[in-house]
Amino acid sequence: MKSIHFIIDMQNIRNFSIIAHIDHGKSTIADRFIQHCGGLSDREMSSQVLDSMDIEKERGITIKSQSVSLKYNAKNGQTYLLNFIDTPGHVDFSYEVSRSLSACEGALLIVDASQGVEAQTVANCYTALDQGLEVLAVLNKIDLPAAEPERVVDEIEDVVGVEAHDAVHASAKSGIGIEAILEQIVDKIPAPKGDLNASIKALIIDSWFDNYLGVVSLIRVIDGEIKAKTKIKIFSNGEEHLVDEVGIFTPKRTKTESLKAGEVG
Repeated sequence: MKSIHFIIDMQNIRNFSIIAHIDHGKSTIADRFIQHCGGLSDREMSSQVLDSMDIEKERGITIKSQSVSLKYNAKNGQTYLLNFIDTPGHVDFSYEVSRSLSACEGALLIVDASQGVEAQTVANCYTALDQGLEVLAVLNKIDLPAAEPERVVDEIEDVVGVEAHDAVHASAKSGIGIEAILEQIVDKIPAPKGDLNASIKALIIDSWFDNYLGVVSLIRVIDGEIKAKTKIKIFSNGEEHLVDEVGIFTPKRTKTESLKAGEVG
């Protein structure tokens, strides 16, 4: 596991989620973001899935990373840290969706330009709007012959109530519009708020058990800074623990010196 250290001002952090119905292209868009921001080389992109599968077979564990932290060099010349927090698209996971969303300041609403808005997408979108997130619409699969962008834009505005006339027209499969989406994330999603000097406060988005590492928690730091050997208290059960190590997923598990207010790891 390699170690990494980059300092990014909180103003340049963007925490966002993707809301999309199953098969509307969420994973492909996420893969394109990773590719565009250099999270993995092209060779790793193609063999990425296979590698983790082999390790899973070998150790009998499920490797899951639901957040990816990417450095993005925007057109304005600044470098941003984009934290993409995944949400399950399936109807049974609405509780997990609201947890993921509460760690974000914004969300991308991805809609298949040939199929339009689906009921589950609407429900998740309302959750995002209720939590005060900035929702950006994206029309995906724009290159399909059946795509009807004008109809779908009207549908998003009528059904979900999200402004969609400036929505990016994209095709994750052929890589169209990916940079335009990243630019909108930087421009329109607000930076996180938090106090770096306050005592530690963080939201646990998810946690799982790893045979090698023990308990791994995916967190969004609200205030303060968490380093290895920091003592933390879990409020749901009052237990105190020492942090063994901190890091981010790039999407590879990568050690960092600390996680600061506004960051996800």
